[in-house]
Amino acid sequence: MTFLPAPILGSITMLLFVLNLTLWIIPFYILGFIKFLVPIQAVGQLCFRGLEKSGESWIWCNRKLVSILNIDFDVRGVDGLEYNDWYLISSNHQNWNDVFMLQVALNRRVPFPRFFIKKELIWVPLLGLAWWALELPFMKRHSREEVKANPKLREEDLETTRKACAKLRTHPSSMINFLEGTRFTPAKHAAQKSPYKHLLKPKAGGLAFVLAALGSQMKNYLDVTIAYPQHVSFWDFMCGRMRKVVVKVQHEILPDWIFSGDYLNDNAFRERFQIWVNEKWQAKDIELGALMNELKAFKTAS
Repeated sequence: MTFLPAPILGSITMLLFVLNLTLWIIPFYILGFIKFLVPIQAVGQLCFRGLEKSGESWIWCNRKLVSILNIDFDVRGVDGLEYNDWYLISSNHQNWNDVFMLQVALNRRVPFPRFFIKKELIWVPLLGLAWWALELPFMKRHSREEVKANPKLREEDLETTRKACAKLRTHPSSMINFLEGTRFTPAKHAAQKSPYKHLLKPKAGGLAFVLAALGSQMKNYLDVTIAYPQHVSFWDFMCGRMRKVVVKVQHEILPDWIFSGDYLNDNAFRERFQIWVNEKWQAKDIELGALMNELKAFKTAS
């Protein structure tokens, strides 16, 4: 269908996405409300499993739908992942396409991946209640300025993270964390005076809070780098203006020292953790640059 004009193709693809979401919203809502209304642990666990399976099927259908766009999904490094284990997933963040790319790369290879979401987004039509039913952690994070004015708010953020992640410790789970905290744009990059060429500065504290909340069960770390041939919005993606995307996954086991420190109150641990994060970000910046060059060569050849 790529012979169609881009706006028409985008409209068709978007319509198919909405129809697919509307279809899968039904089991999301039914199972979510049963879980909410029946306070029996066995029933709750059964509904939870059903919700995860529905979520995975929703993602699988989305992947099949975008096959009409003839995109080359180049996914690397996912062999050997275990579905029944815990994974902390960290990725660079460029636009809303990233969530879809992570889902495509990791669906049914690791437990249904979740990510932190702003509390206000629970009111998004259709998706808000679906996210609630799937137990995505809703967060209200305080800004750096608010924390600076009232340092006690940092402890409040940690406690909020701990409560949001509590249920994920009871069964194999995956959690996505975008270390940059926001989507990359040239304006944000310039305003930050980021030392990285292709990335914003990482927020080590957010990752430290997640690790403190989830504990040593989250020993598997997936360092994901997503590269596009050029900047593409979600609408560009729907219109078939992207020919290829690379999702490179590097799996490692987190060192024991990461789970034994106190990021808030131990200066030595905090410095060590920040150094560890910055070294990973430096390597990711180089990796992303190499992948972008590879994609430029692909675009030229095609």
